[in-house]
Amino acid sequence: MPALKPNDQPDYAVPAENLTPVSDYLSHQMPIPPSRMFLINKSLKTYQQNHPGSPVFDASQGDGGASLPGVSRHILMRAAEMQVEHGSAYDMPFGHDAYRKAVIEQYWKLDPGLGFGPANVISTVGGRDALVKAYQAMLALGHGRQGDVLVVSRVPWISYNWGPYGVGANVMYAPGDPRQGWAYTEEGLQACAEYAARSGRKLAGVLITCPDNPTGLTLTPERQAALGRAALQAGAAFVLYDWMYHYVTDEQPMDLNAFLRLFEPGERQRLMFLDGITKSLGGSNIRNCHLIASDEVVKFTVARASHGVIPPFYAAAVAIAAYEMGYAEACRPIVEPTNASRKLLKALFDQHGFTYILGKGYYAFIHVGAWLSKAGWADSEPLGQYLAEQHGVAIVPGPFFSAYGGEWVRFSYATPPERTAGAFQRLLQGLNAI
Repeated sequence: MPALKPNDQPDYAVPAENLTPVSDYLSHQMPIPPSRMFLINKSLKTYQQNHPGSPVFDASQGDGGASLPGVSRHILMRAAEMQVEHGSAYDMPFGHDAYRKAVIEQYWKLDPGLGFGPANVISTVGGRDALVKAYQAMLALGHGRQGDVLVVSRVPWISYNWGPYGVGANVMYAPGDPRQGWAYTEEGLQACAEYAARSGRKLAGVLITCPDNPTGLTLTPERQAALGRAALQAGAAFVLYDWMYHYVTDEQPMDLNAFLRLFEPGERQRLMFLDGITKSLGGSNIRNCHLIASDEVVKFTVARASHGVIPPFYAAAVAIAAYEMGYAEACRPIVEPTNASRKLLKALFDQHGFTYILGKGYYAFIHVGAWLSKAGWADSEPLGQYLAEQHGVAIVPGPFFSAYGGEWVRFSYATPPERTAGAFQRLLQGLNAI
């Protein structure tokens, strides 16, 4: 232990060898822009003012709690009872033991022999909180450096661009073919590692999200595992699987037991899994997700969370109540109408000859390059404003995600089929009027 300095002398909180080195990288960072996702549907007000009484359609959002029934009253009330029983004292920085147990035993039904148990669960205040905590662990426990690389898809969810950048990681878009939904390839991941090395950087992590936001691209579990193994072999310290939409499917949700068996025990310790109630339960404003990771990652994250954000009990109680009910039944009011809308939308796309990506989850990604050329627009951002203000339908322009999505738009179908059909007809009307 270092000798104490006299009380009239300044002293650092950590030993000199552990001081954060001085760097001016903050002064060179691009300003992180606010997300425009929360403002897109505001343009619908212009249409409403010009067409009083005419319905509008919001195909921009990813919020089942706004466009669908959301979390049922029964689950919310059961969670309220649990909150009253629990009281209002602090929980631990990882959440509550009952929540950890419910995630492993009731939700995932995880085999303890696979190396993950309740102690490997971290409760978080929504997906963004979980992701930021994961990025920090990737940097610190991976290669121990800021400035290393997080690999994302060519057209990623907007916050994948800026969340990592805000904590000192550099985001790299992997190579990808739009005809294949910009899906990762083994060769592309290796190319990312080599490209990073040329600037003295390593891969802190690779992020695999399935079903994808914004494209909806869906990969088989076997394909996801093959890409994860390729990422680890290319030198990535961690692979994070974001499965927030995996229950919103007309097939089967992910089976974590079967998935983990596709990896060697040592590889499993370099994996992280993100899931929660935001999308499949419509709990956007409940703010609960969980991160499953190795003992090392959990210990690191919980220590930091004890000085930062501690998750509230009520949000965890909502999840526990849904898991107790049986999650497939709890999320049925979100999943069933979304699945029906997906089937309807695919038929409409095919009928009208659209080029599109439509896997599972909430979103379709639609190619609109021909109409952009007709209008003389460089990308689909002005198209978004035009559709909302003149035709009463809000979508998300592709360049909001990255420049590689410039000729595309994201169309949310997390609505009842009749609303999805109405939104599509307005989209078609708007495009045909160009």
